[in-house]
Amino acid sequence: MNVNEIVKSLNLEVIVGENLESKSVKGVYICDLLSNVMAHGQQDDLWITIQTHQNILAVASLLNFSAILLPENLLPDATTIEKAKAQGIIILKSPEGAFNLAGKLYEMGLRGS
Repeated sequence: MNVNEIVKSLNLEVIVGENLESKSVKGVYICDLLSNVMAHGQQDDLWITIQTHQNILAVASLLNFSAILLPENLLPDATTIEKAKAQGIIILKSPEGAFNLAGKLYEMGLRGS
């Protein structure tokens, strides 16, 4: 499955992102504690978090996540958006909560790390 398929299926908004078809998603990780994400997230995960500060970019880059998904219509600040563009990190958002998003991703066949 790729990021573009998930965006279309869940009607997500792309805040930052190009080449969504080329980004493979193999799993989902949900956590807001960055040290825990670094310890347990896996390459090609879609990461659901309520964190919106610049540190999410460092973690996503370190672990080579497919994308960051922000629930509840959360938005990163302009600096984070610009850095995500420069680093090629995909950021998505949804009006839905993390629990509902996780359930829908599970129904689509994705599992946790």
